[in-house]
Amino acid sequence: MRRAIFPGTFDPFTIGHSSVVTRALTFMDEVIIGIGINENKNTYFPIEKRVEIIQKFYRNEPRIKVYSYDCLTIDFARQVDAQLIVRGIRTVKDFEYEETIADINRKLAGIETILLFTEPELTCISSTTVRELLQFGKDISQFIPEGMDI
Repeated sequence: MRRAIFPGTFDPFTIGHSSVVTRALTFMDEVIIGIGINENKNTYFPIEKRVEIIQKFYRNEPRIKVYSYDCLTIDFARQVDAQLIVRGIRTVKDFEYEETIADINRKLAGIETILLFTEPELTCISSTTVRELLQFGKDISQFIPEGMDI
């Protein structure tokens, strides 16, 4: 079985994230969405709520699992027996950051990272921006997957 993890904070999970998962399923048997606990980020939703929201959204897709983790991503990948890490990138800045992390992960654990470029119409969407809209009480429905309850 080809299994990949898609790690992130997912606060909140956006249509860009959903696109990465959908596209990863075209070449993977299973995608595990790993919600990392990052004490350095100011999150809007508690970790349990993020897991619940994403699990509920993908409840009818048996090829997608959702877990939280509080260790290095490469250790989480080992725990769930994943062979690959999948990441989405929107900009050159994202690419440079992801390239560095991918190099480290490959050196430390021998795990490869696949980078999926965001579709052009989604490049402006980030969890940070959507989270800020939420904090100011704005409607975010156009930025999250249709049918996702937040």
